[in-house]
Amino acid sequence: MKKGSLAVVGTGYLAAGHVTAESQTLIESAEKCLYMVADPAAEAWIRQLNATAESLKGCYAPGKPRLDSYREMVERMLTPVRQGLDVCAVFYGHPGVFAFPPHEAIRQARAAGFEARMFPGVSAEDCLFADLGLDPAIHGCQSFEATDFLVHQRRFDPTSNLILWQAGGIGVATYEREDLWSRSGLRVLAEVLLQHYPAGHQAVVYEAAVYPVCDPLILHVPLGKLAEARVSVISTLYLPPLRTAPLDLDMLDRLGISRPSPG
Repeated sequence: MKKGSLAVVGTGYLAAGHVTAESQTLIESAEKCLYMVADPAAEAWIRQLNATAESLKGCYAPGKPRLDSYREMVERMLTPVRQGLDVCAVFYGHPGVFAFPPHEAIRQARAAGFEARMFPGVSAEDCLFADLGLDPAIHGCQSFEATDFLVHQRRFDPTSNLILWQAGGIGVATYEREDLWSRSGLRVLAEVLLQHYPAGHQAVVYEAAVYPVCDPLILHVPLGKLAEARVSVISTLYLPPLRTAPLDLDMLDRLGISRPSPG
């Protein structure tokens, strides 16, 4: 029997508009296609490309632990691979960013001797850089999942850009249908950030556009009012640097870089 394989690709965020030519070819040529995307237009596009396409959304259920859903997705991807099929699994955004099932499916497939590979896609971070005009090389950039940021007491530098993902789902371990998963979690996050930034520091609630006719959500919110902001399950929180980091003049000398002129 022919040995199966697994290719994991990303659609980006702009309904089929961000897909690379390589990923589209993999979707079209797969003997079995499975997908987890965020909007009906992307779903219809995938089904048009491959008649075998099936959604993984049924792995979710209200009150069901997300880890159980993720494990079910992994099994759904691996079953046809074990049956000897070339499988393409399609995820929105970048398939390896905030996505446990693709990484785990590839790990298990490779451990079992199957060919498995992930192909890059446009991530929410890529969209954020473009929409907010943010160059991560200026001031540096720190990126954390919001719940992880809190429970692990992540150390960060307020003089650098700070990105906190899934700010609307802090502390939530089950799948829910509400637009806002955790108002109380957002309040805790605001309290922690206010230990490092003034209440008037302007944060940005960001959501990438998913349709060409739509604009991204860019909501400027004073940090002191963050707990009352309308944040959804796909919202990202961005905080610009509080101030410019001080220069290490001795390091400038060691590196042979000229010191800035006084004043």
